Amino acid sequence: MTDIAAQDDAEVYDLRGLKCPLPVMKARKRLSTMRGGAALWVETTDPLAVIDIPHFCNEDGHALEASERVENGHRFLIRKKT
Repeated sequence: MTDIAAQDDAEVYDLRGLKCPLPVMKARKRLSTMRGGAALWVETTDPLAVIDIPHFCNEDGHALEASERVENGHRFLIRKKT
């Protein structure tokens, strides 16, 4: 995992309020429009995201650089595969 403070260039994608499987589906779609190596913060309130987002990253070849609990949910820093 990388230094979270160093990720100021990362886009924030607010997926709070969405339930499984929508956070993964929407994150996949957003990442498909981004350049390789770009960073994306994904914010969720879905409790299953702590399982689904890491699995999605592993399956699609993206790097999960950070995962942290925040008030009412989680946020994940994903770096798109190059």
